[in-house]
Amino acid sequence: MLQLVNMSNYVTDNELFGNSPQQLQAFLARHNLDGLEMMFCAPWDAQLHKQEWMHGCHLRFWPWWLDFWRGDQEALLRQFGSQENINECYGGSNREDWLNIYRDNIREASQAGVKYMVLHVSHARIPELFSWNFNATSGEVIEATIEVVNALKPVIPPEVTLLFENLWWPGLTLTDKELTARLLDGVSHRNVGIMLDTGHLMNTNPDLRTEADGAQYVLTVLENLGEYAQYIKAVHLHTSLSGKYLKASQNTSQHKTTYSLEDVMNHVLKIDEHRPFTTSAAQRIIDYVQPEFLVHEFMYKDLCEWEQKLSQQQKAFDSKQIAI
Repeated sequence: MLQLVNMSNYVTDNELFGNSPQQLQAFLARHNLDGLEMMFCAPWDAQLHKQEWMHGCHLRFWPWWLDFWRGDQEALLRQFGSQENINECYGGSNREDWLNIYRDNIREASQAGVKYMVLHVSHARIPELFSWNFNATSGEVIEATIEVVNALKPVIPPEVTLLFENLWWPGLTLTDKELTARLLDGVSHRNVGIMLDTGHLMNTNPDLRTEADGAQYVLTVLENLGEYAQYIKAVHLHTSLSGKYLKASQNTSQHKTTYSLEDVMNHVLKIDEHRPFTTSAAQRIIDYVQPEFLVHEFMYKDLCEWEQKLSQQQKAFDSKQIAI
């Protein structure tokens, strides 16, 4: 099992290490980390992010994309206000324009030599993030995702594993075995698997209150996947016990029709907490899954906070297990 951390090559992340590969290498060494799961927001700089650290890539993500894929112009204009805003979001006015953004992202990751790529599988319009009155079903999102992946197959290297990540919006939640099977069996790129995001899975159950409850819920969901649990190749490890906020936000009668991006980010971050595990509950999940890659995935304001969260979560493991 390789231990990684999530990182982007956006300017602010680079500045955490003074744009210095030596500082980044020292950080990885301090925490016995094997490397990075990178999100490419800019061209890959092999001098700063050395190829030997590049194990995974988190592909770009549009939380709301199904209307664009379907060509539902009325829904798009209602959400974005103008064709110019639509084009700015998706790189153009048609499917190929948007797919080309993905293709460039995949080529960048391939050049860096990553072993796996991660694709979020979900969709929800902005007002639906707050109201939970979703227009699309998980089945519809998964069917459209299959179409997207099959269109991208020619640029995905066959040796690279494409990992589908679960979320709590319509799409791949992992709570439905049949839909999980439909996605894994339906794509034409056959080197596929699941990126289990533990916090995202916890967000599907607002009654969870403790890490022990969260870990048990994760294990129960995985057991219900049967043979498809074997597709879990990697884990984004963190906790999210935001059930009280989830219930309160769903019950409000003051939902709006339009929200700013600041509204959206504040709301999503209150749901998806990305907190470190502090108990042996984390070990139970890892022992069950036996992933090839363990990604310590956190939100952080600065390097100090990042290192504190990382150290805290690593202490939740049996030290012998870390060396696997």
